[in-house]
Amino acid sequence: MPASEKTTRHRLPVTAAALLSFALPVGLASPALAAPGASASPSATPPASMSTLGGASLGLPGTQVRLAAGVPVLPKDLSARSWIVSDAESGQVLAAHNAHWKLAPASTLKMLFADTLVPKFPKTEKHKVVAHDLAGMGAGSSLVGIKEKETYTVRDLWLGVFLRSGNDAVHVLSSMNGGVAQTVADMNAHAKELRALDTNVVTPDGYDAKKQVSSAYDLTLFARSGLQKKDFRAYCSTVRASFPGATTKSKKGKTTRDTFEIQNTNRLLSGDSDVPVYQGIAGVKNGNTTNAGATFTGVAERDGHVLLVTVMNPQKNEHNEVYKEAAALLDWGFRADGKVQPVGELVAPEGVSTAQPGATAPATPTGGPGASASAHTEAGAAARNGSGGATVALALCGGLLVLLAAGVFLVNRRWPLPELMRRRPRP
Repeated sequence: MPASEKTTRHRLPVTAAALLSFALPVGLASPALAAPGASASPSATPPASMSTLGGASLGLPGTQVRLAAGVPVLPKDLSARSWIVSDAESGQVLAAHNAHWKLAPASTLKMLFADTLVPKFPKTEKHKVVAHDLAGMGAGSSLVGIKEKETYTVRDLWLGVFLRSGNDAVHVLSSMNGGVAQTVADMNAHAKELRALDTNVVTPDGYDAKKQVSSAYDLTLFARSGLQKKDFRAYCSTVRASFPGATTKSKKGKTTRDTFEIQNTNRLLSGDSDVPVYQGIAGVKNGNTTNAGATFTGVAERDGHVLLVTVMNPQKNEHNEVYKEAAALLDWGFRADGKVQPVGELVAPEGVSTAQPGATAPATPTGGPGASASAHTEAGAAARNGSGGATVALALCGGLLVLLAAGVFLVNRRWPLPELMRRRPRP
């Protein structure tokens, strides 16, 4: 998975600004930078015509943003093949670049895996791993270190998925769900429910596979749906945790089981010597494979705004460029939210009718996502700022108005997220 990077952050508050009536959408087509083997697409150039789901502008190649007085300029030197930045609560897409380009997703596809399976198993349920559970993993897969004949809780396995992007944890959970084939079928069905029509799942862990594709738009839909679930929010915002190791027996016959620490590989969340924690970050998932390059979806809150950003396959050959570009887009989004006219919107799932704030929530088919068990609290999200200054990361809290167990969505006009975060003191 991608390592750390240095990001530049702006902590400017978003102020309300009137939008000018003459604001026009502008498509800023940038030349594609070829990187052999980096994309699942047959060409390094985006298709001339893509899906228009969420708005006609989102189907156009190049950068889509509406120019108007007071709207900040987009970050310079963005090199990602595809990206999108949106308001998580309203669903408005603030700006996008090839948002519906079908590309290899890498481990960001694990967001769909988690959104599909998290409601199916109580986090306290235990599972003893057998050899069959770990069969079929791709060569060079990222692993959390699950051992055959050892017992793990569902919570352990999900922490392995989110913190270490463990394909071994994915395969064990898939086995519990009836196998890889069943899980792939469930994921494809759930993607359709979410109207993520750019996505075709072949492997549940995001490992490179022929015809396995998603898009920045779809990955954002997966994150937005997953964040409606209490346990999903808790897992994706966990910075570090203890993970069960191997069981050993002493000469006297005493059995013990050690633990080891795992840390989230999302460097905007966990921080590192050369990348500070991004202010307000609270998840979601990163990825990196030969075909996909680096991919990342993140959610952050600042000054009452909650933004989602997805970045796919930066072409700059710089260490952790995906985090740098994601942070720059979040910075822009926080300055632009409330000023820039949207170029589209994140659609609601199938069967979810809209309602005005305060209206009774409509029911959806039980196949949709449901609420999970009680919130999990883990290690604090604050980390040392590499430049010496203190940073405060925001994490997610439970007890919120999210999804009811029967699969009922609480929505308003644009299917928003409820309030997600609260400040955690530094440890």
